[in-house]
Amino acid sequence: MKNPVSFTDVLEAADELSPEEQEMVVEILHRRVIEGRRQEIAKDIREARQEYRKGRCRVVSPADLKKEIMS
Repeated sequence: MKNPVSFTDVLEAADELSPEEQEMVVEILHRRVIEGRRQEIAKDIREARQEYRKGRCRVVSPADLKKEIMS
């Protein structure tokens, strides 16, 4: 198992990088966050499709949905 690196250690290590390397790190992390979100959305879609196939979904109007949320 890997030893976890603290947030402070990461920031201090980033301070040792050149400005160009820091920009590259920011870009790489941004892309990883986007990819992680994309994977979460894909997982949610798969789960929703399974629920739909199992008949666990029902059609509701926007007004009914609003009432349900507000109650």
